[in-house]
Amino acid sequence: MRVLRPLTSKATYRRWVYLVLGGAISVPYLLFAVVAVPSVLPFVTTLEQAMVAGGLLTLAVLAGTAFLPAVHVLESTAIRELLDDPVPDAPAKPHTRQGRLHAATMFLLHVVAGLSVSFFSLAAPVAIGVSISAVFTGYLMRTTEGQDITVPKGWASAWLPVVFAFGVVLLIYAVWAVGGLLRRAAAGLLGTTAADRIARLERRTEQLAERNRLARELHDSVGHALSVVTLQAGAARRTLRTDPDFTERALGAIEESARTALDDLDHVLGLLREEAAGRAPQPALADLETLLKTTGTDVTAEIRGDLAAVPPVVSREVYRILQECLTNVVRHAGRVPVTVVVDVSADELLARVANPLGSGAGRAGGGRGLRGMTERVAVLGGELTAGRVDDRWEVVVRVPWGSGR
Repeated sequence: MRVLRPLTSKATYRRWVYLVLGGAISVPYLLFAVVAVPSVLPFVTTLEQAMVAGGLLTLAVLAGTAFLPAVHVLESTAIRELLDDPVPDAPAKPHTRQGRLHAATMFLLHVVAGLSVSFFSLAAPVAIGVSISAVFTGYLMRTTEGQDITVPKGWASAWLPVVFAFGVVLLIYAVWAVGGLLRRAAAGLLGTTAADRIARLERRTEQLAERNRLARELHDSVGHALSVVTLQAGAARRTLRTDPDFTERALGAIEESARTALDDLDHVLGLLREEAAGRAPQPALADLETLLKTTGTDVTAEIRGDLAAVPPVVSREVYRILQECLTNVVRHAGRVPVTVVVDVSADELLARVANPLGSGAGRAGGGRGLRGMTERVAVLGGELTAGRVDDRWEVVVRVPWGSGR
């Protein structure tokens, strides 16, 4: 029956634990109100005035501590575990002033309601024990004025334990009702505010953007390595018996490309797993010489200016663009000579990759290609042009910074 459900529901007793926890939290405040303050103030005022002052100071202290971040974490954990998590997406630490005010209000409600319920929870078993004893002794209790309250002995007082037992049942229903009200209060006070939703969406957008960047990094690095490995492996197979020295160099290039791709893979996976070991430095223009050596084709490079002067973010992104360009050369044109020019000026970086169109025998592949490179350059505020110039394919990247913007 629905009427008896609060007596058997697990939620009722979880709410009881939640309220008793609030009563336990109130103990230090009660000691401050009835012991610490009255023990000092009677030197300058009366005991009655000291009790009133102690109560007011206790309310002030309670209100002040309700805004502590640790209190918010404690309260949100108790609500999640003991009140069946009415606000599953609520942050443990509110990010706005309104959110902190609501969390403090919920804590105050928890402590006040918990103090009341805890008092009756402690008094109920004592009252039942005294009522049972009164049936045999006729003595029930003594008033504050020193007068004894007595009852008839025997069956004439047998109704007393029944009444107090019924009071315990009423207390269970009260716990169920008060816990339900606090659960509704938590849903109203700790529900996600518009500011919290905006902050969560911003964090989610940043996470998605970072994951997209990591996916692009992994595509460029591994795609380049696989293209080099494929080209060098084919060349090594053809020259295995006729030119052992070339075969050895090709195998060395395969080893180096595979090792670089594996390092990049470990780096990306480490970031996704939030492991400190995975946060190795990303390759930049300072590593361009190693990239050109492992391309698998004849590369003529011309570097003008100081690569170290390039801002780190520009250096990393242009490195990836050059890596993608060299990968595309191997895929689409095969083993053709490539010219790479990197010109660093005071406020701009110019990079150019050019190669003959070749026979088209290079293995074509899918992927993001020019679209990915264009996105990288757009993020940096630069521009990229790519296309056929006479009998050559040319990619030109311009990225300004500082006064060049």
